[in-house]
Amino acid sequence: MKRQIPLVLVFIFGVLLAIQYFIPSEPSQKGYEFVLDWITIIGIFAMVLGIWSQIHVGYYKIRHRAEDWKYSVVTMVSMFGMIFLGLSPFGGLQGTTFRLIYTNIFIPIQATIFALLAFYIASASYRAFRARSAVSTVLLVAALLLMLRVIPMGPLADPINKIGSWMLLVPNLAAKRAILIGVGLGGVATALKIVLGIERSYLGKD
Repeated sequence: MKRQIPLVLVFIFGVLLAIQYFIPSEPSQKGYEFVLDWITIIGIFAMVLGIWSQIHVGYYKIRHRAEDWKYSVVTMVSMFGMIFLGLSPFGGLQGTTFRLIYTNIFIPIQATIFALLAFYIASASYRAFRARSAVSTVLLVAALLLMLRVIPMGPLADPINKIGSWMLLVPNLAAKRAILIGVGLGGVATALKIVLGIERSYLGKD
């Protein structure tokens, strides 16, 4: 029964939501909004489970002095500190201390991480754009033309801009649409496998 009940629920709700999408009506729209509310509720419980998992793993590392356990201390203190500061008695999300920490600590850390990612992107671009074959040569030329579009080139600016615009609106858009169609078909196939009970990995079984 532990496996049959989730399969039945997934099948029922999957079919009902599909019917609601293709046959819209006021009752079906209300049912859809009701299901969305429950998704939000389940998401909240999932967040609580994630916090508990973080506490459990962090406590284990700190207690047993595992590798890099000091980072777990920083994580635990930061997490509980922001939770308490975000409560209404301490000023809430708009409180001075909460906003001060968020603005002067969290945002700079986030900006630093994205800045570091720029170096990895540059390294990956260098490896990808090396002209080792005809395909990589085409990729390199296309990338150079698109980058030149945003650089003042004098008399060459207009033709380069036209070529770059054509590349974005014709071959790039065609490839993007093909990818989106493929992703859509893959999503539909995966959804059907889940609804029909063929895909059961969410039950802990391959």
